[in-house]
Amino acid sequence: MYVLEQRLVKTFILIVVMFILLFLKLAGIQIIQGDYLAQKAVQLNAREVPLEEFCRGEITDRHGHPLAGGGTEGRLVLFPALIQDKENMASQLKSIVPGEFNFQLLLAGDPAIIPARLTPPQEAALKNLGHPGVMVLPVYLRYGSSPLAVHLSGHLSKATPAGGVLDVKRPGGWYGALGLERYYDQELAGQRAKTFARVYVDAMGRLVGSAPEVITRAKKDPGRQHVITTIDKEIQHIVEDVMDARVPLGAVVVMDARTGDLLAAASRPAFNPHPMAIGPALALDTEVFVDQSTALFQPGSIFKLVVAAAALEEGLVTSGTVFQCNGSAGPLISCWHGPGHGQITLEEAFTLSCNPTFAQLGLQLGADKLIAYARAFGLDNQEIIGYPVPVDPRQDLSLIGAGYHLVNSSVGQGPVLTTPVQIAAMMNVVVNSGVYLQPRLVKELRNDSSEIVTRFPHGPSKKVISSYTAARLKNMLETAAATGVGSHAFIPVYGSGGKTGSAQVSGDGGSINAWFAGYAPQARPRYVVVVLVRDGKSGGQTAAPVFREITEAILTNLQNYENEPVKLIVRG
Repeated sequence: MYVLEQRLVKTFILIVVMFILLFLKLAGIQIIQGDYLAQKAVQLNAREVPLEEFCRGEITDRHGHPLAGGGTEGRLVLFPALIQDKENMASQLKSIVPGEFNFQLLLAGDPAIIPARLTPPQEAALKNLGHPGVMVLPVYLRYGSSPLAVHLSGHLSKATPAGGVLDVKRPGGWYGALGLERYYDQELAGQRAKTFARVYVDAMGRLVGSAPEVITRAKKDPGRQHVITTIDKEIQHIVEDVMDARVPLGAVVVMDARTGDLLAAASRPAFNPHPMAIGPALALDTEVFVDQSTALFQPGSIFKLVVAAAALEEGLVTSGTVFQCNGSAGPLISCWHGPGHGQITLEEAFTLSCNPTFAQLGLQLGADKLIAYARAFGLDNQEIIGYPVPVDPRQDLSLIGAGYHLVNSSVGQGPVLTTPVQIAAMMNVVVNSGVYLQPRLVKELRNDSSEIVTRFPHGPSKKVISSYTAARLKNMLETAAATGVGSHAFIPVYGSGGKTGSAQVSGDGGSINAWFAGYAPQARPRYVVVVLVRDGKSGGQTAAPVFREITEAILTNLQNYENEPVKLIVRG
């Protein structure tokens, strides 16, 4: 009897466990997969066309404006099952719709959107056909005619990312292949279209009803999130307009001097990020997908800011300390001014960008101290908050201490490599009274209901040099912009400060990377702007005027949006 009772108890426990497992399985199907399975069940008895080019979250500026510049436009939508005389309809469509489309083939397939931009007369002609299988419907297009910050945003591809897993549930099968599209691919990917057109069929695939219906989902997409960057669309637009006119190859970075936020970052050459245009872009230019704002380059004389800061902070010199410049006959390094400057103070040497002075300073400091200050200024830190760009291992400041490198390194040549973003953060140390701020690109991720899912707070700040040293450097930068080799960067009324750089890429007479890094306004700096023009003449001749044009446009044309709340200005 006892044994029988034990067996009954065990059997009861087993049944309870089985019911619990069954309950959990059913709960998982209902709660976790319920929406997806319900959607698939409807699709078995329907033919749908998403009225959305890509089922994906947006990448926006700091105020919620999509950087890709997309919007809603009318597109031809075909429902072949509703069209009986396909040959006649194909002929009519070909006479109306621009482009080389094989309508006979399209009318033999599933419902589809024809990717042709329609003029108002063409839309009217299609509507006048009066056929339920031929409709002009509003389709949300991810990309506009002038997308911004394409290197930061990236582009899409049908190819599964390296090391990624094929997601059969992903609508359209699109994956992020570059930039933020790639780094936040899982967060951006949506589960379903927000609006779609649908016709119903029976079990035999025969049409039910006489016309398609357009459906807008009441529920938000639970999958997609939106990446809210620190970019200001208005500033980015100014930067890219000037670059299109004056910088065929290079980069521009604009940083908020108070926070370290990147307000603009652009690279040239650029590309059209629409997936259909990626192939032609690859064929045109091998560097077109390189984000030059985060790529490494020799900074040239801009690095003299670090040398001067180290020498002043260590008490080796004052702004009035005198040096000797023998021009092209200098024992350590030649000066751009062939006859030489003769006796020259540190402040004058900085203003005139005298190489021999900074070579002497570098030797006085020694490699260890120079490396330590370069690191303190963030020139070995490639991190950008919210933008996980892979670290380029070529950046190695320890090479400054290798044989025969110290003199060249002191003028920003040799093994010294930096990115335009790093140069902006370096310049910002001076603006912020000696405090380093980590650059930031992404503010937060928001779900489709505009609720914050993930925040990216500002990084910790650190004191790099004293406020006194920063003030001396700021005075030098403003003199350099007003009367020195950077005078083409001076902005009337507002004032500005900054430093030129001309990094020789190859031997004598070879290619030059022209730099200007500066800030404005002079009294209470708001923006730090870095310009790199590759294959330029010099920092003063090539990059400084670009700095002035961009910065002056920002200061005179831009409204103050800093207190505007973030509101997603996206479809749905």
